[in-house]
Amino acid sequence: MDGKQKSVAAITQELQNCSEEALIALCSNLRTDPRKSVQLLAEKAMKRLEKEKKELERVQGMIDFEREIAGSTIYCGIDEAGRGPWAGPVVAGAVIIKDRHLDAFLLEGLDDSKKLSAKKREALYEKLFEAESRGQVVIGIGQASAEEIDALNILQATFLAMRRAVEALKEQPEAAIIDGNQNPKGFVCPSRTVVKGDAKSMSISAASIVAKVYRDRLMAELALKYPFYAFEKNAGYGTKAHIEGLKQYGITPEHRKSYRPIQEIMMQKAG
Repeated sequence: MDGKQKSVAAITQELQNCSEEALIALCSNLRTDPRKSVQLLAEKAMKRLEKEKKELERVQGMIDFEREIAGSTIYCGIDEAGRGPWAGPVVAGAVIIKDRHLDAFLLEGLDDSKKLSAKKREALYEKLFEAESRGQVVIGIGQASAEEIDALNILQATFLAMRRAVEALKEQPEAAIIDGNQNPKGFVCPSRTVVKGDAKSMSISAASIVAKVYRDRLMAELALKYPFYAFEKNAGYGTKAHIEGLKQYGITPEHRKSYRPIQEIMMQKAG
């Protein structure tokens, strides 16, 4: 039956189920269909195909990047979450991807955690731990407390969290690749940095998601203990609700006393 004789519903079904080659040929025919709704279906199908191809190219680029940077070395990707907030720990994730034949949802979702919705991050976080249970990845999480941040400074505390994340891995890597441009001295294994690594490396992207979701959950737990600062919503960042809580109730043991906004609140309270 010719494409022009089919119903819109039948065409929609066919567009969803055909191969890439068949889809291109079908859309080419549908563009001449006199029905605007059918032409629009063809246009949307081609845009979807182009988006899927770009995503596959992105994922393949991440795989190629890691092969080039690491070769046969067993390595982990490392990223952190929580350097900027006024409260709570800084958290680091370390991930070794042993098997790159991962769940399609996981493969296509791996990206800079800040680009993903909270719902998507949560789903990917669960998928990563499912992959770990199958032996496909190894995950380590480390953190440094607000007290350690105040004692060391945020950069050194971040390096400490990264070291702890690597030490928490059930299998130790031969090397590490770290998101950013600051490489810790005397690290637990040879390491190198990758600027915007969470968009280039699958293992760094996975570590970014692990660190972000773990820390968000931790801050939600702290919100139950300290309910006046909206930690469950702001993750410790200096939002209006957080500032109002500080002004009314003062600081908690989870606040970073070395951070200037917290110091100013402490001075106001003392005055």
